[in-house]
Amino acid sequence: MKKVVVGLSGGVDSSVTAYLLKEQGYEVIGLFMKNWHDDSVTISEECPWLEDSNDALIVAEKLGIPFQTVDLSKEYKERIVDYMFKEYEMGRTPNPDVLCNREIKFDVFLKIALQLGADYVATGHYCRKGIIKNADGSETYQLLAGADSNKDQSYFLCQLSQEQLSKTLFPIGELQKPEVRQIAAANGLITADKKDSQGLCFIGKVRLPEFLQQKLQPKKGIIIEVPAEMAQFNRAEVKFETKAEELAYTSEKPVYQVDDGKVVGEHQGAHYFTNGQRKGLDVGGTKEPLFVIATDVEENVIYTGQGKNHPGLYRRTLFVTETELHWVRPDLALKVDETMEVMARIRYRQALEKATLYRVEGGLYVDFEEKQSAITEGQFVAWYHEDELIGSGVIS
Repeated sequence: MKKVVVGLSGGVDSSVTAYLLKEQGYEVIGLFMKNWHDDSVTISEECPWLEDSNDALIVAEKLGIPFQTVDLSKEYKERIVDYMFKEYEMGRTPNPDVLCNREIKFDVFLKIALQLGADYVATGHYCRKGIIKNADGSETYQLLAGADSNKDQSYFLCQLSQEQLSKTLFPIGELQKPEVRQIAAANGLITADKKDSQGLCFIGKVRLPEFLQQKLQPKKGIIIEVPAEMAQFNRAEVKFETKAEELAYTSEKPVYQVDDGKVVGEHQGAHYFTNGQRKGLDVGGTKEPLFVIATDVEENVIYTGQGKNHPGLYRRTLFVTETELHWVRPDLALKVDETMEVMARIRYRQALEKATLYRVEGGLYVDFEEKQSAITEGQFVAWYHEDELIGSGVIS
């Protein structure tokens, strides 16, 4: 019997994960990860971790599996929270859920599981793992989208390595969410009707400005509205000598000055805002709602444009630096001057879009067929062949 440690979160997905593995004959251990102590910044009724750990314990008792809680809050603070503060301070927008999977669930947690003698860890992610048998007898692991396209979570696992995938199981990846709830109900698991958790991985729902204010001081600044007719949005067609020149040009993000528009309001800190954001600006009196098109954390200015079709929101090309480039499938990694047709997304739940990867000295361009809204530095771009996620990188 192979031994599997399941990350029991107190939700329905991980509960059914544990149930299915037990049915399949694995020796299953449930482990609840406690990653956060500071309740002052969480909207506590939304995600009380005590209730979650209690639910996880009740599920483990029902399934007759050993259960324990591990406190990873020190590692979580160092690897996720401190990183988040640093990124926001630089005017980038991190994705803590992607990092949490790479750094906590499939690194710190995986190592604990292996110390307990586990052969695998398992999570309640909606994605699948494929295995390719190579001629030399070795195996290559594939990260495949979940069968439920509504719930597919492969994007959140876009930074996993072959080593991590080799030790991981995703038992609910072949199921639809309603089937998961049915299995939980049929087997008397108390999490069957529990609402899906939202918010930061493990912290729950957070008031982000208040959360960030622990480290990043509020600082009053101005909000500028940039008109859609601005000359820089209507640049003349340029002839390029090389594809690399064209990509450098199309990936350039516009740089705004205060006199490019008019002052329409005030804010408490440019580092609390992100591209494409609409809420929290508190500026009224415009025909269409204002969206953030750029933030300048040095000058503490937020630039906005009216309406979700404002040209300042759209760009076709983005760049990933070499140090922030990751291949889930290293055997498919591009060499300098190579290109690849892929489907890609720049945020969770976004439909996959056609794009071409261009590997250059120092990094990789992702050139979309259609312009993308709110390409945001610090977020992850992930690219796929059909339903297989093969690589990702931090948008720079």
